[in-house]
Amino acid sequence: MTLIPGDGIGPDITDATVRVLEAAGAPLTWDRKVAGMAAVKAHGDPLPEATLESIKRTTLALKGPLETPVGKGFRSINVALRKEFDLYANLRPAKSVLPGNRFQDVDVILVRENTEGLYVGIENYVKVGDDPHAIAQSVAVVTRNGAERIVRYAFEHAVRHGRKRVTLVHKANILKYSQGLFLETGRKVAAEYEGRVAFDDKIVDACAMELVMRPERFDVIVTTNLFGDILSDLTSGLVGGLGLTPGANIGETAAIFEAVHGTAPDIAGQGVANPTAVMLAGCQLLDHIGEEARATRLRAAIEATLREGRMVTRDVGGTATTAQYTDAVIAKL
Repeated sequence: MTLIPGDGIGPDITDATVRVLEAAGAPLTWDRKVAGMAAVKAHGDPLPEATLESIKRTTLALKGPLETPVGKGFRSINVALRKEFDLYANLRPAKSVLPGNRFQDVDVILVRENTEGLYVGIENYVKVGDDPHAIAQSVAVVTRNGAERIVRYAFEHAVRHGRKRVTLVHKANILKYSQGLFLETGRKVAAEYEGRVAFDDKIVDACAMELVMRPERFDVIVTTNLFGDILSDLTSGLVGGLGLTPGANIGETAAIFEAVHGTAPDIAGQGVANPTAVMLAGCQLLDHIGEEARATRLRAAIEATLREGRMVTRDVGGTATTAQYTDAVIAKL
C-alpha cells in the first residue's frame, strides 16, 4: 500500500490514521512515498517517478493533503494523479455525526465524474483588436463512455451498500449538448436498475437549494466534474466541514484515498490537527479491499468518539491533541 503523508498537517494526520488502522487489525503494509512540497524539497519534483511507480505496483494509495507548487507545470497534483491513473470516480460521503449540528439526518454519498467536464482544461483566448485576452473560452467535454461508467458506478455502489435512490444532477435545460448527453446516458443506465434502485434527476441549482433545506431527502448523487466539486463541499458543510469528510478516487487499475481539505500550514507540526477525514478515507480503503467488517468497526469508533465530544480536537469544539483523539478512537475499538 502506498502511503503519501503529504504537506503541512499531513504527516500528523496520516500517522494517526496508520495507528487506528493497525489497531483495527487491517492487513496493510506501507510503502512511504512523497509528493507535493515534501517531494520538491527531497527530489526537486512535486510528483516523483518513484511515487508513481509505487502506486502502479501497489494499485492503492492513502494520502494526506498536498500543496501544489506554483509554476511547476501542475495545475494540481491531485488532478495529475487522477489523470495518470484514470481515476474516473470520486466518492465523497457526508454523514451527520456531530451533536448539536444544524442537520442531524444527513447521509449522502456524492459520486463525481473525475476526468471530464470543464476540468479537462481545454481553454484559449481570442484576440479582439489590440486586446489578446478579449475573449476567454473553456470547453466542457462529456463523452457517452465517461457518462455511462460514472452513472453505472453510482448504481453499483448503491446496490452494494443497500442504498435506495440515485439522483442524477445536471444542467441539461441550458447546456443541451454536453449536459444533455450526460442526462440521456444516465437515464439509459438507470433503466437497467429499475426495481432495484430508484432514480430521479434534478437541475443543479434546484438540487443545491434542496440540499440546504431538506438534505435528508438525498441518498446517492451522481454528477459531472464541476458540479460534483461544488456540491461535495456543500454536503461536507452540512455535516461540519471538510475535516470530517473523506474522498476516494477510483479507477479500473488503481484507487487513491485522501483527505480533501487543505494542508493548514498555520497549525502544522503543533499536533492539534483533526485526523478524522484521513481516518474515514482509511475506512473507504478497507471497504475497497473487501475488509468491510473492519471498516464498519472503525467508522463506529470514530463516530462514537465524535458524538461523545469529550476527547475531540479544537476545530469541533474540543481541546484534545491529535494523539489524544487518536487514542480515544483506538479505545473505542
